[in-house]
Amino acid sequence: MKTALEDVRVLDLSRVLAGPYATQMLGDLGADVIKVERPGKGDDTRSWGPPWTTNADGSRGDASYFFACNRNKRSLALDFHKPEGRAVLHRLFAWADIVVENYKGGDLERFGLDQATIRQAHPGLIWCSITGFGHSSPDAHRAGYDFMIQAEAGLMDITGEKGGRPLRAGVAVADLTTGMMAVTAMLAALRHRERTGEGQHIDMALFDVTVGWLANQASSWLMGGAEPGRMGNQHPSIVPYQDFPTATGPIALAVGNDHQFGIFARLVGHPEWPEDARFATSAARSANRELLVPMVEAVLKSRPAEEWLALLSEAQVPAGPIATVRQALESGQSQARGLVVEQAHPRLGTVRTVAQPLALTATPPSYRRPPPAVGEHGREILAELGIPAAEIDELVRSGVIGAA
Repeated sequence: MKTALEDVRVLDLSRVLAGPYATQMLGDLGADVIKVERPGKGDDTRSWGPPWTTNADGSRGDASYFFACNRNKRSLALDFHKPEGRAVLHRLFAWADIVVENYKGGDLERFGLDQATIRQAHPGLIWCSITGFGHSSPDAHRAGYDFMIQAEAGLMDITGEKGGRPLRAGVAVADLTTGMMAVTAMLAALRHRERTGEGQHIDMALFDVTVGWLANQASSWLMGGAEPGRMGNQHPSIVPYQDFPTATGPIALAVGNDHQFGIFARLVGHPEWPEDARFATSAARSANRELLVPMVEAVLKSRPAEEWLALLSEAQVPAGPIATVRQALESGQSQARGLVVEQAHPRLGTVRTVAQPLALTATPPSYRRPPPAVGEHGREILAELGIPAAEIDELVRSGVIGAA
């Protein structure tokens, strides 16, 4: 099957989530991705359990976290603190089209492996750095983990119940959105190189992306002069747009415009609501949410969730169940869209991961390799780089290369 990036070679020097998520996206689109890991331990997320996977022989495998972002990669366990390891890395720099790394400012410079040094020797190389605060920042030396970034970038202050404590999102959105934005930047850099032959440095920062991701909440302050705060599941501008209780449990209701509100009001037996000046427009409903929300709650409590969802769906009023992760993954919608990928795995038998949600007709994502064991492809990769077998054996014996 034809893939969009089948001739692109990616050297992945990143770990944890933002970088590996980005390189998995590139791999799913067809790129050949070599993941460089520490001999023995490998990526940090291999030990971020529970839950853990179970090997076919019953022994404990890697943490399930690792499997979320390391599909379609080959693993090379390499100690580049040693000169022989750095020599291998230099061969890989010559091989690669793209390098992705997430080392703090100054870490790679100590070994002469920083982007400025390497790109001087390989001017066509696209180098993507992913850090917490960016290399041009006064905080470049700080480690940047998703939780602290959500806090410092303002996201936690607008997440949680009104009057309650600030909360992080349920997944690492700072990492994930930075990974996605990094892919966008790398694809733009590839297009630039096609035209000019010139590579470039991409300086991605979790803080930058998370601030940019504030979107309308940022505009509330920048353009409206209103500093947003926590509102639970309510929307700052749209009403009714939140979770509501029913006779059997909550549902999510998202009435997005005046037309939908008119349909909703008639459906729930209150055709007079849209004629009331307090509720006739989106701005009026927002200004009078303290009146309208209890009225909506009262009427929705009169029937079970299943009945309301069926009626709302038929009327094309946006609403849905509040599903668990398991329910979402096992839903008919997920099955119809092919959102769960199953792959054969040499140690685990079968692995299941979430599919790449990019529905391309000519060059769809492909799932060629399951997440690898630490160093699983070391000998294969070194042989492709032209290193003789005897030299590979010596690198393994000396611990420069970790064997799977």
